[in-house]
Amino acid sequence: MGNILFLSGLGLTIGLKSTLQFFTKPKNYKGTISFGAGFFLVLIGWPFFGMLLEAYGFIVLFSGFWPTLVVFLQKIPFIGWIFQQPFVASYLGSYRGKRVPV
Repeated sequence: MGNILFLSGLGLTIGLKSTLQFFTKPKNYKGTISFGAGFFLVLIGWPFFGMLLEAYGFIVLFSGFWPTLVVFLQKIPFIGWIFQQPFVASYLGSYRGKRVPV
């Protein structure tokens, strides 16, 4: 149920055409196939393995958004303070090979 809500929410947010383009980009094939295979496994009754595969596909698909998410989290009161600490910022910057602005 959550998968269907996720896909329909994404489609309503960015549009059907943009959603299809996102999932069919050659650089996103690995994540799309993993997410789709996980969805199929959930449907046939293997929810544990399906959800693991879906989680992997989700992380691969949206890995390009992590730096943007970190910058967003740094601007939230109270929580942002944690992400602004030098050791956390340097760790997150080294994760993607980029320096995260503090």
